[in-house]
Amino acid sequence: MYRLVAFKAVDDLNRCEKFIEGHRQVLESIGVKKVTSAKNDWVNNPDVIVVIVENEEDGLVYGGARIHKANSQFPLPMVEAIEDLDSSIKDVISKDLDSGTGEICGLWNSRVVTGLGIGAIFMSKACLALTPKLGLTSLYALFAPTTVKLGLEMGYEILTEVGNNGTFYYPKLDLIATAMKLHDAVNLPLTSEEHRNSIFQIRDNKRLLIEENYRGRNVKLEYTSYIE
Repeated sequence: MYRLVAFKAVDDLNRCEKFIEGHRQVLESIGVKKVTSAKNDWVNNPDVIVVIVENEEDGLVYGGARIHKANSQFPLPMVEAIEDLDSSIKDVISKDLDSGTGEICGLWNSRVVTGLGIGAIFMSKACLALTPKLGLTSLYALFAPTTVKLGLEMGYEILTEVGNNGTFYYPKLDLIATAMKLHDAVNLPLTSEEHRNSIFQIRDNKRLLIEENYRGRNVKLEYTSYIE
């Protein structure tokens, strides 16, 4: 069985290191040696929550994502990633600071779990389940072309006021990233009913056995949150 675990980055350096190594390998497999938003100083940021997928038996990490709550000391990864391409991103995000905003980033998964929906779908749900506890009313994210559709299903909208109608050549010139925003990360009015129901179920439980059918395959996940 696979286990989804949510924890504060500063509380578990060992799992953070596994996350970093797995993310590095995935980036290098698509020809990206280093990206700005993949800097590893987030391990010292008390406002970073990490969600990982690990094997229950051997503790190997097969995927992960991070939630960064915006604070004055650490700029959101999206700002660091694209402010040289469009400096207005900083002003756009700053308008949401007082109400509580953040970013989901660094989402990756190993080929071991490709096709199970664990990498993008289940981790996205787990991240959105945590937003009320983190005091986040909105969320930002950069999506690859293959995940924009999922972003829309999760309730995000394309941030057309930045870049080229929300798109950027990032992290390199032959790759495109789309900036998106989830305007109501608490009530999720634009999230598909199927995803919203799962998210609210996870929100109500710090420990939960999740069983879902993804593309005809039954997937069992044990969800554990260490977030108070």
